[in-house]
Amino acid sequence: MPSITAKMPPGPFCANCPTREILDQIADKWSVLILLAVWDAPVRFNALKRIVEGISQKVLTQTLQGLERNGLVRREVLSLKPIAVSYGITPHGRDLAAIVEQLRAWSISGLKETQAAQRRFDTLARQAELAQTRTHRI
Repeated sequence: MPSITAKMPPGPFCANCPTREILDQIADKWSVLILLAVWDAPVRFNALKRIVEGISQKVLTQTLQGLERNGLVRREVLSLKPIAVSYGITPHGRDLAAIVEQLRAWSISGLKETQAAQRRFDTLARQAELAQTRTHRI
């Protein structure tokens, strides 16, 4: 009898597939926003921190290191004293950023539909919670 794992498709469905690490990073909101921020031209670290509102310095640093490690952005040291660096997109990163841009555009064009679905879900969840609370009181 063949094993269940033999029937699984190769790639990210396999627990030890290296694409999982890449997917984990590119599905991260901070990675997506940083790729879009450096799409047109290299951006200095502090400017990125201002552009990508809400990101902490620690998370920005970690995300940039991951993007650099995966060959999606390149780091350029502009000066040593004071230290100044900029981050630009690589050709490999540009390929991904084109896909990310489609996701960004979809998220904007489908925002009203998504928000309506969230409201419907939340309403049904509240109703179910109320019904369950009433049942436990009896």
